[in-house]
Amino acid sequence: MDLDAFRELLTPRGQKALGDAVGAVADGADPVVAASRLRKTYDASLTSAALTQARLRARGAVKFGPDASRMYFTPDGLEQATRAEVAAHRARRLPPGTRVADACCGIGGDLIEMARAGCEVDAVDLDPLTVEVARANAVALGLGDRVTVRTADAAEVEPEAYDVLFADPARRSTGRRVFDPMAYSPPWPAVLGLVARARAACLKVAPGIPYELIPPGAEAEWVSYRGEVKEAVLWTGALAQPSAGDLGRRATMLPSGETLTPDLSLGQAKQGPVARYLYEPDGAAIRSHLVAEVAALVNGHLLDPQIAYITGDTAAVTPWASRYEVLETMPFSLKRLRTALRERHIGAVTLKKRGSAVDLERLRKDLRLSGDKSCVVALTRIGERPFALICEPA
Repeated sequence: MDLDAFRELLTPRGQKALGDAVGAVADGADPVVAASRLRKTYDASLTSAALTQARLRARGAVKFGPDASRMYFTPDGLEQATRAEVAAHRARRLPPGTRVADACCGIGGDLIEMARAGCEVDAVDLDPLTVEVARANAVALGLGDRVTVRTADAAEVEPEAYDVLFADPARRSTGRRVFDPMAYSPPWPAVLGLVARARAACLKVAPGIPYELIPPGAEAEWVSYRGEVKEAVLWTGALAQPSAGDLGRRATMLPSGETLTPDLSLGQAKQGPVARYLYEPDGAAIRSHLVAEVAALVNGHLLDPQIAYITGDTAAVTPWASRYEVLETMPFSLKRLRTALRERHIGAVTLKKRGSAVDLERLRKDLRLSGDKSCVVALTRIGERPFALICEPA
């Protein structure tokens, strides 16, 4: 979809075509049949743009809920967009009336939630089509009076003229996810240059960002949504909250909003033998190096000081960890594990691993199970030895 086709989509005729396309997609029409149906009324360019947008709206409902039915997307923009609940969590830290410079706005998922929180947002993006899409989304959701969007390089932003700098540098290149912050767009040094000029900043980055790249004095918050780590957020200036502790880290779990911060009195988590229960900490707690805090919550200890599996005899309940009852522990070998599972009549197994080099899909095939029961198998390393723990959810 090019810029001219998208602009035509915003005209009254384009809106009619989009409505017809949405209906065809909702009815489950074959793509060829749907295209042929629309081509009887609209030209090829508008038909293609309308059907593309209708399919993207259907996919966008996962991230944006009911709003997706009024929004506009590009394929890459939807893939990179922040889930609405996560963006809303971030926006709640910004007081109403805050003037925000959004240095790389994408299709506008973040600026929408900041505007809803009462902020005034000036946004830029390098891609003209993406800018048009972001602007259309703000208007479609009734936020056009709080948002301006223009085509510009992030380097042109003047963060000192705003209360807050928001930056979500692109982390994809030619369709592939980028993990090296130096390969972000804009690259990490350019982002930090903007941060140095800002009164306060909120930076959305990949959860695997190296600790040494976090700006001094920043608060780093790792966010998980329904058990999956979605992002890390770096807060600077007045936005960095003292409650994150002297180490400046925090884990947040959505949609509950539960938060976990360092307890400096704990020191490192203790290590000990396999006990009755195995606890798997939430990914945000692991990424933020708060495993010792989770171990304290469940009165447990680590199996290995380098691996985030906790064990203990207390049947603790915490949102920060999943609990499994350990049925059997053994040094790992395919033959021994297969025999143990067959003796328990296991036919379906959930495989987990931490600190193990085993290929889980290959293992699943090699186990050749056929029983009528299920279990969880956790593969890990204790010291230098690989182990398998047969468990059931507690």
